[in-house]
Amino acid sequence: MTSHSSKRKMRKGEMTEPFFDYFAYGSCMCPVDLKRSLGENTHPYILGPATLHGYRLGFYFHFPRRNCGVLDIVEDPHSKVEGVLYRLPLRLSDRLDKREEGYRHEYVAVQQGDRQFTNVRTYTVEEGRSLREYAPNDWYFSVVMRGAVTCGLPEQYCWKLFHHMHQLQQREGRCPPAEVTGVENLRSSPLQLKIRA
Repeated sequence: MTSHSSKRKMRKGEMTEPFFDYFAYGSCMCPVDLKRSLGENTHPYILGPATLHGYRLGFYFHFPRRNCGVLDIVEDPHSKVEGVLYRLPLRLSDRLDKREEGYRHEYVAVQQGDRQFTNVRTYTVEEGRSLREYAPNDWYFSVVMRGAVTCGLPEQYCWKLFHHMHQLQQREGRCPPAEVTGVENLRSSPLQLKIRA
């Protein structure tokens, strides 16, 4: 897509270079953390929340580098996964692949309101997926929640994600991160989560 005027303000998601659409459902939902891996600000590349139908979310992969469970998606016709849709420059593709070590590309269709995006890249575990779930560590817990809340995922889904991670941590004897559990009036709204950047 080419800009016809250098003075015209670019619309959200408009690119002047080759790009690919990317659906993030785990730690990459957080643009601040994604910037750490990609080396540049990723906020301008956010298209917004999106829904992936026919998959479910789970911590089926124990990632050795982080020594904890990390998110994966598996096909399930009765489920859906909420996440963040990015439109990233193609030049960042290799850096994203490096971050997603242990995962492979999967191309899916996602829904954003009444609009459908096809041929969207996401990542799923390449090998080593377990039948059981592993608890996330405190860092992963915080980054996932920060991305979900700040990028505007549905409130009910944010709560569901929070409780699922909390239950996994309780099962393994971990404590949820202090910057999440220490929030005042946490029960009133997950949007009050003030998770440290």
